[in-house]
Amino acid sequence: MVEAIFNIQNVGLTVSQRTLLANISFKVAPGEFVTITGPSGSGKSTLLLLLATLLTPTEGQIIFSGQPQQEYETTAYRRMVSYCYQQPSLFGETVEDNLAFPFQIRQKPVNHDRMIKALADVNLPADMLTKNITELSGGEKQRVALIRNLIFTPKVLLLDEITTGLDAATKDTVHQVMANFTKQGVTIITVTHDESELAAADRLITIVDGRMEVTA
Repeated sequence: MVEAIFNIQNVGLTVSQRTLLANISFKVAPGEFVTITGPSGSGKSTLLLLLATLLTPTEGQIIFSGQPQQEYETTAYRRMVSYCYQQPSLFGETVEDNLAFPFQIRQKPVNHDRMIKALADVNLPADMLTKNITELSGGEKQRVALIRNLIFTPKVLLLDEITTGLDAATKDTVHQVMANFTKQGVTIITVTHDESELAAADRLITIVDGRMEVTA
């Protein structure tokens, strides 16, 4: 029997006496594509932040690859479990500044050929490397943020409504990237309202008012 890559056990989060999540329990198999859905404000993104170690549960525990999440060194964990925000957050001045970052934090030589291939994977040209981030469209920013997370392939990719507001062509490109990484065995957990992403998922988990209602 394959060990779950995530085992979420009775996880809850209470902040200032307000319960944001309660009694969340489910497992995710390696390579599975799971979509978390539900009404706005139900706690979907909060759950993703817990999986990303950007929030800490106040109840229960999250087991990752057989080990409690809190036992991992934070940077090492985040290299394995990569989180992509709904609103892309770029830094520095150029696209190259952003795509060089994954190499720098691993103390590896920057590989421009790898950067250019990553850009091509999301239908962006090689000369995009020198482009100032202030000149990018919303769709370009989202694609750069996504491939920054994927220059080094993670074990898990957490995606928080990253196709919201994108045009149809850019959505298709992002969906193709997701499909390619699924084929490589990357586990994907996404929060979305996008119908095509809901249809592509291996399993749906529905959160309503901070609680799991239905799994399919």
